[in-house]
Amino acid sequence: MADLGTLQAQKFAGTAHADRIRRAPSAVQAAELGRTRSYPLRRDWEGVKDDVMRRAVYEKFTQNQETRVILLATGQQELVEDTTADHYWGRGATGMGKNMLGRILMRTRTRLAGNGKV
Repeated sequence: MADLGTLQAQKFAGTAHADRIRRAPSAVQAAELGRTRSYPLRRDWEGVKDDVMRRAVYEKFTQNQETRVILLATGQQELVEDTTADHYWGRGATGMGKNMLGRILMRTRTRLAGNGKV
């Protein structure tokens, strides 16, 4: 199953650091390791991160029926990653962030509901 460790590890694909992240005992530890900048990010990370997140989110909701039901139950509601610390994946401190995770979740919801191809 796609998880936070796998997602974070993709930032460092093909390195020993990626393996350490995948083996982290908890999602919190995987996230901390993935946020370190002691190791360089893969060169193409900015170009592939949205696709990596799309795949991880889709896998999560196709492999876990309980989370899929929860996502589908949101209907047509706008989904917002409510974090003040991240202006890319979430709403950010100003509320004007890009909210890419929310967008990806809504596209995944549409795809799972059979209302469109993502």
